[in-house]
Amino acid sequence: MVRTIVTSATYRQVSTATPELTAADPYNASMRGRARFGWTRNSSATRRWLSQDWLVPAIGGPSVKPYQPDRYWENLTFPADYVPDTGDGQYRRGLYVWWQRTFLHPSLLAFDAPSREECAAERSRANIPQQALVLLNDPTYVEAARGLAARVLRECSGASEERLVRIWQLALQRNPREEEVKTMLALLELHRNAYRADPQAAEALLKVGFAPAPADMDKVELAAWTHVARVLLNLHETITRL
Repeated sequence: MVRTIVTSATYRQVSTATPELTAADPYNASMRGRARFGWTRNSSATRRWLSQDWLVPAIGGPSVKPYQPDRYWENLTFPADYVPDTGDGQYRRGLYVWWQRTFLHPSLLAFDAPSREECAAERSRANIPQQALVLLNDPTYVEAARGLAARVLRECSGASEERLVRIWQLALQRNPREEEVKTMLALLELHRNAYRADPQAAEALLKVGFAPAPADMDKVELAAWTHVARVLLNLHETITRL
C-alpha cells in the first residue's frame, strides 16, 4: 500500500503546474489537489532555527525553554519564574520546546499551535500580522538572522551582489532575480548608513540573544546584513513548503 501511494502520480506532484492546468483550476480545488502539490505553511515547531548554524540536532532529553517575554507566566494559578535555557538548550529543535497548557509559548501560539487543552485533530492556519512581527522581532529569529548573515559574510568575501546570491541560495535554494537584487541592495545601503550614523544601534541589535556576535566582523556590516536575512526569513516563500 505504501509503495502504491508514494509511487503514484498524484503523490509525486510538484508545486508548479502547466499553464493549461493553472487556467482551468487556479486554486487547485476542483481537481482535489491532483493538478499540483498544494502549498503548506511550515508548522510552528519546524520554523525554529530554520537557517541557524548552531542548531543542536541531539535527539531526546528534557523540554527546553526558549526566549519568552518577561512576566508572561505571572497569571498562572501557580506562578513560576520562567528562566530561558542557555547553551545548547536554547538551540534545540521546536519538538523539545516546553509546552505550558493555557499559556502556550507566544511564538508557537502565533502560528496556530494547539493549546493541548483539548484534542486538535487538524490545525488551523491563520494569516495574521502578529506572525510577521514574531519572525521579525522574536529574539529566536533575530539571532537566527544574525547567524545567517555572519555565515554569508564569512563564506563570501566578494561584492554585495555576490553575497546576495549566496544568502538567497542558503535561504531559498535559488538565485535572486534582478529586481530582488536591486531592492535588497537599496535596503542594505539604507541600514549601513543608519548604523554608521548610530553605531550604538548596531551594537544593540547584535546583542539580541545569548549567542555572541563574531568579534572579528565589522559590526555595522553584520548588523546591516542581519536585516537582509530578517527579510528573507520572513518571506512567504521561506515559511511555506512548496
